[in-house]
Amino acid sequence: MADSFDLIVLGGGSGGLAAALRAARYGARVALLEPAALGGTCVNAGCVPKKALWYAAQLAQGQRLALDYGFASSPGRLDWEHFRLLRQSYIEGIRERYAARLAESGIQVFAESGRFVSPHTVATSSGDELGATQIVIATGSRPRRLDLPGFELGMVSDDIFALRSLPSRIAVVGGGYVAVEFAGLLRSLGSEVSLLVRSRLLPGFDEELVDALEEHMRLQGITVTHGIRAEGLRREAGGLVFDDGVHGPAEACDAVLWAVGRVPNSDRLDLDAAGVRVDTQGHVLTDGWQNTSAPGIYAVGDVTGRAELTPVAVAAGRRLADRLFGGQPDSRLEYELIPSVVFAEPPLAMVGLTEQQARATHGEQLRVYHTRFRPLQWAVAGWQEQTQMKVLCVGDDERVVGIHVLGPGAEEMLQGFAVAMKMGLRKRDLEATVAIHPSSAEELVLIG
Repeated sequence: MADSFDLIVLGGGSGGLAAALRAARYGARVALLEPAALGGTCVNAGCVPKKALWYAAQLAQGQRLALDYGFASSPGRLDWEHFRLLRQSYIEGIRERYAARLAESGIQVFAESGRFVSPHTVATSSGDELGATQIVIATGSRPRRLDLPGFELGMVSDDIFALRSLPSRIAVVGGGYVAVEFAGLLRSLGSEVSLLVRSRLLPGFDEELVDALEEHMRLQGITVTHGIRAEGLRREAGGLVFDDGVHGPAEACDAVLWAVGRVPNSDRLDLDAAGVRVDTQGHVLTDGWQNTSAPGIYAVGDVTGRAELTPVAVAAGRRLADRLFGGQPDSRLEYELIPSVVFAEPPLAMVGLTEQQARATHGEQLRVYHTRFRPLQWAVAGWQEQTQMKVLCVGDDERVVGIHVLGPGAEEMLQGFAVAMKMGLRKRDLEATVAIHPSSAEELVLIG
C-alpha cells in the first residue's frame, strides 16, 4: 500500500523547493524526493558559488583599478583555499536553512531518487511506494558530457568548484553562459584563458552587444577562437592538448572546462510508466500552465528546457502551487519579459527582445536607441572601455520591447526597468523620469 500525499515533488532544487513549500503553506501534505544536496544546481554548483567567485573576480579587478586611482599597494593573489572554504561554509548554511524550513512546514523529505510506476505512484530508490493525485517533476539538468576521446581529462562546471588551486592555463570549450562567465572570472583572478567556441557567443542575446563583450574579453587577454570542432583531449608532457578538427591542436594548458550545454535529468524517471512525453533531447514537454501530457503531472525548471534560470523555476513552482492548492485557478508563469544577466566581465543584461528578434517581429515599426560611454569609475582612471546600452521601441507610442546593457552595474540596474516593462513602459516614460546623476543607469532614461 503506497503512502498517500496531496503532492509529490521530484527534485529539491529551486523549482521543487518553491512548489513544495508553497503547497505546504496551503495545508497540502507534501513529499519531496532529492537524492543529492538540497538546493540543486543553483545552490551547490551554479548561481551561488559562481556569483561568489564573480565577486572575488570583481575585487581582483578593483585592486587593479585602485592602482590607477593612486593607491600604493600592489594587487595580491586570491588565497584560493581560504575562499573555497568560505564559500562552502556559506552554501552549507543555505542547505541547513532549507532543511529547517522543510521540517517546519511538515514536508516529508526522502533523501533518495524516485521513478514512476504508474501515473500517480512513485517508487523511491529504496523500494517504498508513494502515491499522490498531483506530482511535480523538478529534477533539473546536469552538464552535458561528450563522447570524445579524453573527455574525462577535463572538467565540467560541477567540478570547477572543487578545485584546490587556480589553474595557470585553462581552455574553456563552449560559447554559452557557463563558458563566458568562467572565462571572464578566471582571467580576472589571474589564469591564462583560451575560449574555444563552435559558433557565436551567447546565442539569444543581442548580437551587437555580444560582439562588444567579446572585444572586452580580448582586451582583457582572453584568446577567443571561433569555428572549432572538438575531436578530443589528450595529455602530453606540456599539459592537456585540445584537438580541434578545424584549427588543429591547441596550445597545451593545465586544465580544460567543458561548457558544452546541459541535459535534462529525465532519463531515470521511467516517464513512460506515467504517460509523460519528452522532446528529442529529453526535456519534459509542458504547456503554458506547466501541465505535462499526463493529467495531474506537472514539470517546472530546467527539466522542461524553458528559460533555464533559477528565478523562472521558483516563479513557476510557486504559481503552480497557487493554482493547485491556493484557490487561484488563473495562476501561471508568463514567460515573456524575463530579465537575464551573464555575469561576464563586464556583465551583460537584457530584458525583452533582441534587436534581431524585434526586427523580425515588428519590421519598420522598430526604433532603436543606442548609447556608448565611458562609465565614470573607468574614465577617472583613464580606462578606455565603454558601457553600451540599447532601448528598442515599437509603434507610434514607442512601447519599449527590449532593453540591453553591457557594463558595470548592469546586473543591478536592469531589475527595475524589467518591472517597468511589465507595466507597459513607453519611451516617453523614460524621458519623464528624473535621472540619478552621476550614474550609468541615468543613461537609460536620457537615451535618444
